[in-house]
Amino acid sequence: MATPKDDRSIGELFAELSRETSVLVRKEVELATTEMTAKLRTAGTQAGIVVAGGALVHAGLLVLLAGIVIALTQLGVTPWLSAVIVAVAVMVIGYALTMSGIGKMRATSLAPTQTMESLKETATWTTRTRA
Repeated sequence: MATPKDDRSIGELFAELSRETSVLVRKEVELATTEMTAKLRTAGTQAGIVVAGGALVHAGLLVLLAGIVIALTQLGVTPWLSAVIVAVAVMVIGYALTMSGIGKMRATSLAPTQTMESLKETATWTTRTRA
């Protein structure tokens, strides 16, 4: 089957290329915006859940720590020393958890990876087409 002959001039072809490139760039920006919005919405929801859970754990932990201080006092340790022992133990555990969380947050990427890949493919395609 024969392909129809294109009677457009070079100027018309470049104008169409310009329009299509403009549309492509707008679509890429739209994709990046959509991807980033979705990632940020998910991160925001997860942060809210973490905050609510953390508040409940904190309340329970305070009651538990008070109980441990009372238990140490009942075992014969002076009340102030019981409080210091419990406080130091809790601070060490808290420090370890904080460092672990910071390490995991650094490993999380919010970059629009799909958009970056698409832009690379577009650049490759555009470079091959012009050559």
